[in-house]
Amino acid sequence: MVTLNEVAKKAGVAPITVSRVVNGTGYVKLEVRRRVEAAVAELGYVPNSVARSLKSRRTNTLALVLSDLSNPFFTTVARGVEDAASDAGYMTIICNTDESESEERRYLRMLLQQRVDGILLVPASGTGETVRQLRKHGTEVVVLDRRVADAPADVARCDSEGGAYALGKLVAGLGHRRAAILAGPEGISVTQERVRGFRRAMDEAGAVPCSELHGEMTPESGRALATEALSLSPRPTALFAANNFIAIGALNALRDASLRVPEDIALVAFDDLPPALVTFPFLTVSAQPAYEMGRRGVELLFDRLEGRAPEHYREIVLPTELVVRRSSGDPV
Repeated sequence: MVTLNEVAKKAGVAPITVSRVVNGTGYVKLEVRRRVEAAVAELGYVPNSVARSLKSRRTNTLALVLSDLSNPFFTTVARGVEDAASDAGYMTIICNTDESESEERRYLRMLLQQRVDGILLVPASGTGETVRQLRKHGTEVVVLDRRVADAPADVARCDSEGGAYALGKLVAGLGHRRAAILAGPEGISVTQERVRGFRRAMDEAGAVPCSELHGEMTPESGRALATEALSLSPRPTALFAANNFIAIGALNALRDASLRVPEDIALVAFDDLPPALVTFPFLTVSAQPAYEMGRRGVELLFDRLEGRAPEHYREIVLPTELVVRRSSGDPV
């Protein structure tokens, strides 16, 4: 392995000059800088990041802890995080908890051992315990997508309640008065906000109080929830799926029941599906700017790491976009 001293000898300068050029610190004359850079390129010198991190107490590594990496929404969030981190010279470790609090705790211990500089977290629960533990260890954390109770933190999320309200207004405006909500776990903020937003819109329209069914944010759970909704009497004329995976499961359940969408029953959902995954866009959705959420979360984290953030914690709430397609149907 090429050493810093070998580069210095090749360039005819002192080792400290090479260090300044490589690390971008201190003044170095342009002609000398070019000589050092040429020596670095010729010898293939790679700085010792471990030694540098010991000196600076930085590893130039961030961690992204997601609740379900198989969901295209979170894959897009991860892309936004990785791009923003890479632009700043940081690597990103991605962890997937599958909405498990025990997995979240396991990754927390591992990441603290790895001495990552900061963590972007999609919490598996709304208790805030992970945020409190990270703060106890002096590790900066930004919460993505969700909010946590009793643990103030910088947050980058979308307007879940507003997006669900827009879907409810659309469904009510199409004439539906009996709807069922296929929701995620009760203990997370996005579930509560989406249920509240959709229910509020339907209530304002004088609809029958929505049936509210809870499960996991997975296709399997969506299938089970939709099957349960179809057994209600009278049967709802519209379904609201609290995320895209629940919607996929609901579509499967409706197909199993030989029900047509939207002719027999309407379906709307929170979160869109990437165009690459669908041949013909069909679902009416409230779409979230997932990539932007990831990037903005990294900006909040860097502000904390660099001492630029205010004393109070900040919350960035990004707007959703109502995308009307065939699954919501025509007025009934």
